[in-house]
Amino acid sequence: MAQSAKNDFSQGSMSRNIMNIALPMILAQLINVLYSVVDRMYIGRLPDASTLALTGIGLTLPVTSMITAFSNLFSTGGAPLFSIARGEGNEKKASRILGTSASMLILMGLLLTILVWAVKKPMLYLLGASDATFPYANEYLTIYLLGTIFVMISLGLNSFINAQGFARTGMFTVLIGAILNIILDPIFIFVLDMGVSGAALATIISQGVSALWVLRFLTGPKAIIKIKKDQLRPDFKLVGRIFGLGLSGFIMSVTNSAVQMICNVTLQSWGGDLYVAIMTVLNSVREIVSMPIQGITSGAQPVLGFNYGAGKYQRVRSGIKFTSLVGIIYTTAAWAIIFVFPEFFIQIFNSDPALLEAGVPSLHLYFFGFFMMSLQFSGQCVFTGLGKAKFAIFFSLLRKAIIVIPLTLILPYAANLGVTGVFLAEPISNFIGGAACFITMMLTVYRNLGKQDA
Repeated sequence: MAQSAKNDFSQGSMSRNIMNIALPMILAQLINVLYSVVDRMYIGRLPDASTLALTGIGLTLPVTSMITAFSNLFSTGGAPLFSIARGEGNEKKASRILGTSASMLILMGLLLTILVWAVKKPMLYLLGASDATFPYANEYLTIYLLGTIFVMISLGLNSFINAQGFARTGMFTVLIGAILNIILDPIFIFVLDMGVSGAALATIISQGVSALWVLRFLTGPKAIIKIKKDQLRPDFKLVGRIFGLGLSGFIMSVTNSAVQMICNVTLQSWGGDLYVAIMTVLNSVREIVSMPIQGITSGAQPVLGFNYGAGKYQRVRSGIKFTSLVGIIYTTAAWAIIFVFPEFFIQIFNSDPALLEAGVPSLHLYFFGFFMMSLQFSGQCVFTGLGKAKFAIFFSLLRKAIIVIPLTLILPYAANLGVTGVFLAEPISNFIGGAACFITMMLTVYRNLGKQDA
């Protein structure tokens, strides 16, 4: 009862409730961002071939994003069903869901390893590799694929640790892998002179340790519901339900991967290896600066949903106001800092004079509409938090699939814009997609909350 009272979000300040959840999420996402960008930070400092190597790593991003998407398919689909079964007191069903999700993650990891391995050469050239960058991309991806199962287990099953209320343990899953990767990267890359291979090896070792941590917990005495051998046989009725629920998150991840792929291919065509490297840097900077606002909106979702379910509509409106205001202030400040100090952000990853010269105007253009992303984040946060997932999916697809991808393909030809057109697609999508998402949220949700409260 004390724990229930503590988590009663219908009491106290909405802003305090949101930030109490958001701050740990921001920390966890910061760790996750470090995990994903640290390879690029070190590779960008390789002597003699830093830009080509960084470009090679960038070419593998759509592939690694796709692997993550399949992991999320079973984690975001299985963990909610697992939580519902636990809430119903049906631990046997929860155990079957956990076992089915675990076996499907392992099976999917094996299939992805075999399939990607079989087509990796033509696939990398299709993704924009040149004869100069292919060796680096192939070197990294070949080793990375050996750890695909580790990725599926550590990311996919960690959600079931959080679903049992062990958020700190779940955060340590990410923390252990990230710290180990940060330590091993310079040793393998520079001390042992393994270059790109060292970065990939450090990554799969780190992911392997994270996977062991997850399995040890979920089979150990502290877990409320454990992975059991007799529950690992897939229940295909549950597979269908898990797949259906996780499909929305999977679609959004796949769309992000498609955008990365098309940007790389188009930039390779119009600007060559240098501009693919620049896009790799810009994506890395975006991951870093987007992390706080993603943490805030993720923290707001359960608070908004709790009060919505409790019929506290005025409090929901208050939470929407707070989240939107914080988002606008943060993204505007972040955009201003990036605009004033572009060299600093680029040099985190690479100090090549040619990349810096071409990268600064590209960064200015790419991030011009970043402050409008706060409207996209806020709108989708409300739609998701109040259970209106179809709206959230639609507006994510609107910005990425319907706006960014066509513009990336069309603008380089329009007025002979070339690579400028590729970087211009992002701010245009931010203005159109962000405004459409936020205005729709205000008209369909915020206004109706005021009527219901009246």
